[in-house]
Amino acid sequence: MLKPIKSLIAVFIFIYSITMPSIAMALEIGQTLPFERVQTLDGAYFEIPKNNTKNTLIQLWASWCPFCKRQNNYLENFSKRIPPGSMNIVTISIDKTPAIAKEYMRQNHYSFPAAMMTPELNQAIGKIRGVPVILILDAKNKLIYKEIGEVFEEDYMELIKYAK
Repeated sequence: MLKPIKSLIAVFIFIYSITMPSIAMALEIGQTLPFERVQTLDGAYFEIPKNNTKNTLIQLWASWCPFCKRQNNYLENFSKRIPPGSMNIVTISIDKTPAIAKEYMRQNHYSFPAAMMTPELNQAIGKIRGVPVILILDAKNKLIYKEIGEVFEEDYMELIKYAK
């Protein structure tokens, strides 16, 4: 009796995944991310200007992720090496609460802006298969670079070519 029920559930999941691709699909190169404004952990707002001329680096992370910690250190160094004002930078925590993310930022002395994942941003970015994630948007919010998982520090520093 259980076998037909399991088969029926499997068919339902398959049909659902085909008919609802926007829920399961992640943002891909060439697609536009409707990203305008997010409240950062310090209460300020990070906003991409309407007449933006710079690329935007978005990094997704979690406080419990050891790869994210290394990569956030790379980002901290990167943000100090690029020319001031040459790139928009914001990070998005997927932690369960802002308090956890704030404490992590404080303990590690990070100076880059950090916000929490919102339902709207999560829907726009799509399914996240792991962290850390680096997304780089062009001036019109089109995705031009995407990396899932940790990158080496020297590879991170090569992203300077996206700073204008």
